[in-house]
Amino acid sequence: MRMISEREQFPGHDGALLAARFDRPEVGTVQAYAIFAHCFTCTKDILAAKRIAERLVSRGVAVLRFDFTGLGHSEGEFANTHFTSNVDDLVAAATFLAGRGQAPSLLVGHSLGGAAVIAAATKLTSVKAVATIGAPFDPAHVVHNFGANLATIEREGEAELTLAGRPFTIRKAFVDDLRQQRQRQRIATLGRPLLVLHAPGDEVVEIESAAEIFTTARHPRSFVSLDDADHLLTRAVDAEYAAEVIVSWATRYLELEAPKPPAGAPEGVTRTSEADPAGFRQDIVAAGHHLLADEPESFGGTNLGFTPYQLLGAALGACTSMTVRSYARRKNLPLTDVTVDVSHAKIHAKDCGECEASSGRIDRFERVLYLSGDLDQEARAKLLAIADLCPVHLTLEATAVVVTRLAE
Repeated sequence: MRMISEREQFPGHDGALLAARFDRPEVGTVQAYAIFAHCFTCTKDILAAKRIAERLVSRGVAVLRFDFTGLGHSEGEFANTHFTSNVDDLVAAATFLAGRGQAPSLLVGHSLGGAAVIAAATKLTSVKAVATIGAPFDPAHVVHNFGANLATIEREGEAELTLAGRPFTIRKAFVDDLRQQRQRQRIATLGRPLLVLHAPGDEVVEIESAAEIFTTARHPRSFVSLDDADHLLTRAVDAEYAAEVIVSWATRYLELEAPKPPAGAPEGVTRTSEADPAGFRQDIVAAGHHLLADEPESFGGTNLGFTPYQLLGAALGACTSMTVRSYARRKNLPLTDVTVDVSHAKIHAKDCGECEASSGRIDRFERVLYLSGDLDQEARAKLLAIADLCPVHLTLEATAVVVTRLAE
């Protein structure tokens, strides 16, 4: 499902206009609305924000991601902001959406933005679920980034710091506000499902923060490790993984319907749509079911789904198993389990003893059937023969015709 990204703006906590992007499906009904809160001194346009928005949109969730006051393309002075103003900006974003009949039911926050969405959720009755990525348990954790400048801030009231390669003025009011937050109480009384994503090797916010958030929260709560990802999820594969986890987890709590072909699509159509135009990942939808196709990283993909030939092998394997099971059930054979391994290779026709062609390269699928149960040799041989009657097998061995045309 393609994403349309529209520029928006709305007044923040002090009236300054905040720059935003409203990401929505190009076609189809929006089932829910979400807000993404970026990390400290980041912007709405970081890779993680965009990837997560894309995946949520693919499941019918529109996403508002915005720059906090004084950051990115938003108006206002960053030096006059603090954690509480960030929370108020989030509430302003939710109010903006609610005013359009689009009240958010999901909040997603990255790093300090994760702490902010927990705080904001306690003020927003429409929110049904909250997800955090690399979030600190205590918002005051961010002062670790200030190093020796913290003493200057305490002594002189402010200091100019270089963070992520850019200069920022940090004032004592910002530090004081962080230290006054009662985040433990907020987490304990959140009252919503909480998903905590964190990388064990995160060098900005230690994994212990995730553990403390998780143990403080009440059920339903979930924790997912981001393995060797960095704090900003700069690798596409890490951002994609986090996005997939959030989408799968949120589906239960937002009661999202399974993707389906657009209205008017003929019965029986399998729809494949680009999910990542910069790579190869595809969304595949048919009769209310959804799966991903992709390529390995070595081929320029993100390795988050089956390759096309794996899908073809899966079709053959599933059809084979179903055909064998159907026959065993009809004949009352004591078959307790069927497993089918399928492998695919391109071989020279002259090397294929069972092939009619004698030149060129051909596709060769090999199936290995594992049949469990008190089956005698005659029954096993019969089931092996029945496997060759699988409709997908017959299709692959027949001469298929593929007709391609452009849509009107």
